[in-house]
Order: sequence, then C-alpha cells, then structure tokens
Amino acid sequence: MRHFGFVLIPGFSMLSLAAAVEPLRMANAQAGKENYAWDFISWSGEPVPASNKMTTQPTITLEACGQLDVLIVVAGVEVANYGSERFFTWLRTVCRQVGVFGATSTGSLLLAKAKLLRQRTCTIHWEYVDSFREQFSDVNMSGELYEFDGNLMTCSGGSAGMDMMLQLISGEHGYDLAMLVAEQYMHPAIRPAHDDARMKLQSRFNIKNNRLVKAVEVMQGQLDQPLPCAEVAQLANMSVRQMERLFKQHFCQSPNQFYLQLRLQKAQHLLHQSTLSITQIASACGFNSGTYFSRCYRQQYGRVPSAER
Repeated sequence: MRHFGFVLIPGFSMLSLAAAVEPLRMANAQAGKENYAWDFISWSGEPVPASNKMTTQPTITLEACGQLDVLIVVAGVEVANYGSERFFTWLRTVCRQVGVFGATSTGSLLLAKAKLLRQRTCTIHWEYVDSFREQFSDVNMSGELYEFDGNLMTCSGGSAGMDMMLQLISGEHGYDLAMLVAEQYMHPAIRPAHDDARMKLQSRFNIKNNRLVKAVEVMQGQLDQPLPCAEVAQLANMSVRQMERLFKQHFCQSPNQFYLQLRLQKAQHLLHQSTLSITQIASACGFNSGTYFSRCYRQQYGRVPSAER
C-alpha cells in the first residue's frame, strides 16, 4: 500500500485536490483492496480553507510526514508570496525523506522556491507558465498536462490531476484497473501529457480562419520580442492588408492593438503571480521603456503597474 500525503496551501483548488484523491479511492474500490491510503497536511495545524471557502481538517501532523511514500503540494491562487524559510526548510526535508514528491496546479511554484526543482522537468497551471519561466530559468517548465521526472510528479491542475493519477495507477496496477477507475468518473480516456492544457485558440477567440489563428499563435510566441506586423503576416502566409482586415473583422482592433493587449495581459499575470520587479516584467513583455510600459498599462487597465501589484 502506498501512503500519500497532500499538503494543503490556503486558497488551494478543491477541484485539484479531488481530482488527485478520488482516483486513489476508486482504485481501492475497484480492486477490492487497499492499494492506496492518503492524509491531509496543514502547515499551521489548523483547518485549511480552499479557494471556494470549504475547509479541510489535517489528518496527520507535520512530524509524521517523513513516514509517507508520496508527498503532493496542493495550491491555488495567490501563492507568489506564500511560505517562510521555515516552511521551505521543512518542505525540502520531507521531500527528501519520501520516495516520491510533487504538486498539483501552482504547487510547483512552491517546490521551485524550496529549490527542489533545479534541472528537473515539471509543469504548472497554464496561467503561471510564463511567470514561472521568468523566475526559474534552471527548471524545465514544460507546460504539459502532467509530468513524471524520476521521483517527481506534477500536473497543471484541475482535471489534469485525474489523468496524472490514472497514469500512476496504470503503471502500478495495470491499464485495466486505471480504465475501470476512469469509467466510474465518466472520464472517457486517459489524456496523454501533451494534450492541450489550455483551450484551443479557435475556441477561446471563436475564430475559424486558419491564417488568423496562425497570426495569433505567432504573436503569443513572441511577447518578449514583438515582431513587426509585416513579419507576422508573412509567417501567417497573408498580406499585411489582409491581416489588418481580418483583425478588424474578428477583434474590432488593428493587429498592433491586439498584439499590445496580449503583451499587457502577460504583464498583468506576472504582476500578480511573480516577484519579478516591474522593470523585469516590462522587459519580459517586450517594453524597452518603463515609462512607455506604465503609460500603456494605465491606458489598458486604468492604473499603473505598481498600483496593480
């Protein structure tokens, strides 16, 4: 029997926790024996509130965590400034005592801050991928649905935790048991790790023109070093005039306005989700001038970057 411990961070995602725990419970039920056990851990020792205000009572003490087989950090929003040096020291110690450790959703950020992910491959919720890469250049952030790297397992949050656990169950107790578990949860298949973690561009922006989709993909891939519109159009296999017409038709904006908006959205994410300086964020979003960045940001959001933070 493998014993899991879930470290619950205040504001954690209840969906992430349920998606990781429920497959273990159902694997026991379908196998007719206790293949897995699990406990919940609170750094403060008090019940931990999730982002939906539901609270979870810790079931074991911090001192007992070294006896676990697997330790998983479950987090949610507002983790950028979470954790004291005592917390990270404890997290490092326990992760080195257990056989396997990992995280769901934004928990990977706390593992990185504890210096447990250097030269490792992991993933995180798609909203945090850019800010993570800016802060931890010594970690391979894949942005996949889930990742297994030796004794490290991480997933991007939400329902991806179920796919990660189903893969784990399949590897330890066979594909047939994993599919029985998936069937119980109306989960038609175990998604491969490289499936899209984020809704496809066509659905997110409600666009069907392939060249327009390509133009948006090019822009999203070059937020730190924006390309001239002529180059974007060339990479999308259309003329500048055609691209301008399509952007006006679908987004009621020029390509330059849309591109700027994408860069400012990334900046807003970094302001909320990272500890990078405003100068570093401006540079990461393709602004060579802090003054220009501040002016554009205020025009878009009605406040300067420092007030946003």
